[in-house]
Amino acid sequence: MKILLWVLSIAAIAVGLTLAAQHNAGAVLLLYPPYRVELSLNLFIILMLLFLLLGYTLLRLARHLLGLPGYVQAFRRAHRQKRARSAMNDALAAYFEGRYPSAEKNAAAALEKGETPELNALLAARAAHRSQDNDRRDHYLAAAEKAAARPSAARLVTQAEIFLEQGRAEDALAALDTLGRTAAKQPHALRLKLAAWQAAGNWTQVLATATQMEKQGAVPPEEARALKTAAFLSSLRYAAGDLDALAKHWKKIPGDFKLDAAIAHAAADAFNDAGGGQTALEIVSQCLEKTWARELVLLYGHCAGGDALKQIERAEKWLNAHPDNDALLLSLGRLCTKQALWGKAQSYLEASLSVKPTSEAHLALAKLMEKMGQPTDACNHYQQSLALQLSAR
Repeated sequence: MKILLWVLSIAAIAVGLTLAAQHNAGAVLLLYPPYRVELSLNLFIILMLLFLLLGYTLLRLARHLLGLPGYVQAFRRAHRQKRARSAMNDALAAYFEGRYPSAEKNAAAALEKGETPELNALLAARAAHRSQDNDRRDHYLAAAEKAAARPSAARLVTQAEIFLEQGRAEDALAALDTLGRTAAKQPHALRLKLAAWQAAGNWTQVLATATQMEKQGAVPPEEARALKTAAFLSSLRYAAGDLDALAKHWKKIPGDFKLDAAIAHAAADAFNDAGGGQTALEIVSQCLEKTWARELVLLYGHCAGGDALKQIERAEKWLNAHPDNDALLLSLGRLCTKQALWGKAQSYLEASLSVKPTSEAHLALAKLMEKMGQPTDACNHYQQSLALQLSAR
């Protein structure tokens, strides 16, 4: 299309010049003593145009000749950049394919050529870390730090991930703390911080971080609840044996979590062991009113409350709603045994075994038989309890 336009333009100019020449009979006289040159005006115009074209061509040629070193440098630079970018692409492909030595080699080559120094240094560091070459990994991390004008989120997150994999939770937290507010806005950085707090065993911070992530929508509600539950369980384990500390930790737990079967069981068990049997009984009772759980029912029979008879009465009311619950029958048998209600205890324990033979029920009945002066029956139930335990392994 361009060639056609040029041809048409030249033809138009030629036609114009021909028409002009037919109506122009002028002449041009050039005097330079002792020389005298006379030219037709048409020829003079053509010569001037040719002179201008030649001058323009010479100027362009001179400009290109003068700029040739710059063109060569630009070409070499573009070629080097192309090779560096190709090396970086090869490094990325090798890294994700699991070919870590090749990834490190290509990333180092791209780094040497100056292609995005920080990113290639971090890529080489990750590859060296996967290859378990810690010295080279640290060398590349130092190169990444040197390439960045200020603390880089990419480098700090990479360091935190590496530290966590090495079990260095405190170092990971230090790296993430350097990010400051940036870490609070990045879901991945928050997840790393959460993992670091979990590894460090700081469940107070785990709870705070999980709450923050839930508010930002960084974790689904189910995962956030699971994290909070783990934090509460850990805090209860941490306070085990200290009745006052247990009371403080239990008070801080939100009401809906207190009705969680796992948390209620852990709290009641801890209170029971620390001498807070009445508190344990209240925790189990309140939770069972909302959530029926076998482990809680069994624990109810171990809680040492103030009024054992009321404890039995409440369990018997539950029995109306759960008549064939072996765990509830077992707990009632244990409670009646504590109160020396031998007949009721035997009745409940045998009923539990008729619903579901368990090692625990046979053991409780064996102990009851001993107290009732029936060693043969006690021995029989001990044997059955042991047999069930062995078969469960």
